[in-house]
Amino acid sequence: MQSRKDTSVAEIKRKICMLGAFSVGKTSLVGQFVHSIFSEKYLTTVGVKIDKKTIPVEEDEVTFLIWDLHGEDKVQSVREAYLRGCAGYILVADGTRKYTLTVAEQIRKKVESLVGTIPSILLLNKSDLMDEWEITDEDATALRDKGWTVMNSSAKTGESVEEVFLLLAQKLIGS
Repeated sequence: MQSRKDTSVAEIKRKICMLGAFSVGKTSLVGQFVHSIFSEKYLTTVGVKIDKKTIPVEEDEVTFLIWDLHGEDKVQSVREAYLRGCAGYILVADGTRKYTLTVAEQIRKKVESLVGTIPSILLLNKSDLMDEWEITDEDATALRDKGWTVMNSSAKTGESVEEVFLLLAQKLIGS
């Protein structure tokens, strides 16, 4: 059996999607990851915004094509066309608004019905506002008990932003 790595670095490209309710920080997380910037100005994503970043993962390089999808509500729903070809996704909930966790759970069910089970991570965003959180440790533990990967993050401070993308890359390439 031949090793997948000889002497050169493997270049792996993967499409991933950022999913979640309106105003949970998806675009800010992508901005922090791709450009190392955070803006207080709120800009609604209309449709989808696509960014790209390459990161080293062990001896490989993983290039993410990051599809930042519009926020979900009762009127709009995840569009199957946006998910086509998606290798994994980051589901984002706002720790200060518990209902966004319910929306995240509904989105995950919808994604699984459309594309099956693919690697994913739930980010509980806005950890810089922990004293205002409505999502509890018990809520996160309950999801972990169901097999979810759950992490806290802050797009504003950069907490766990690089780590979540690295973890997703490792899940995608089987490291």
